[in-house]
Amino acid sequence: MAPVTDPVSWLMIKPGWDVYAVDGTKFGEVDLVAGDDTADIFDGLAVATTALGEPRYVAAERVARIEDGSVHLSLTREQLDQLDVYLEPATSATIEPNGKGGIGETLRADVRELEGKAFAPTQQHEHHMNIWRRIAFFFRRRAG
Repeated sequence: MAPVTDPVSWLMIKPGWDVYAVDGTKFGEVDLVAGDDTADIFDGLAVATTALGEPRYVAAERVARIEDGSVHLSLTREQLDQLDVYLEPATSATIEPNGKGGIGETLRADVRELEGKAFAPTQQHEHHMNIWRRIAFFFRRRAG
């Protein structure tokens, strides 16, 4: 019989932790924890089931137990296979001038806005995680 470890808070969950179905079979690894740690609101998990595949979303109410290094769900393997793909939330940005105005300040604000659109585009709707983010998350899981 395997020793039972003490439960831990959702705030302790890290990328790379193992995720198990209710019967103890491994479902995948934690890719991302969704929630607001400042307000102690746990929304759920993005779980990677393959190295570069799209992660699946597991709602917080489906998490049965959290132990150091593993998350145990209240779902069967069949239910896990039916989970939706995790969608990243919409993003937004507000760029405000930091001076007193004038034509120079307006041009700097316009340049910052264009840079923001090129290097950190905003998304108006929830969206799938692109392949580059999945690759970055894969290496983050490996780093633990």
